[in-house]
Amino acid sequence: MGPVVTTEFTPWLSLFGGALIGLSAVMVMGLFGKIAGITGITKGLTGLLPGAGGPDDRGWRLSFLLGLIASPVVVLLATGSFPQQTVPENLPGMAIAGLLVGVGTALGSGCTSGHGVCGIARLSPRSLVAVSVFVAAAIVTTTLIRHVF
Repeated sequence: MGPVVTTEFTPWLSLFGGALIGLSAVMVMGLFGKIAGITGITKGLTGLLPGAGGPDDRGWRLSFLLGLIASPVVVLLATGSFPQQTVPENLPGMAIAGLLVGVGTALGSGCTSGHGVCGIARLSPRSLVAVSVFVAAAIVTTTLIRHVF
């Protein structure tokens, strides 16, 4: 059995972050009538999602994605340090995980943000099933990684 991995418990930061994510999802739906799923936003920006993009639709999509990229800089300015993250050093494992996430996103017709945040809020049956699969896969993966391998 491998070493025990612990995760810091940060309820207030998590609550604040979740509220900001919810607020952004409501704003995207209210202002643009679109779902704040990262996959759909990116595909619409690149023109890979038929009917989702267009010259007048690209501004908010680009702003949304730039906001995701710029947010660590905002944390740096507010706190004096970048957000701390731990990333496994197993590059082949990370590549396989990224590939599996991409395949799952394609098969599930969306990502965790689109289904988990926006789809659940709209009581979408497809999103309820997708999120159930995400959570089950996460439980199995975490159990295997932390307690078996």
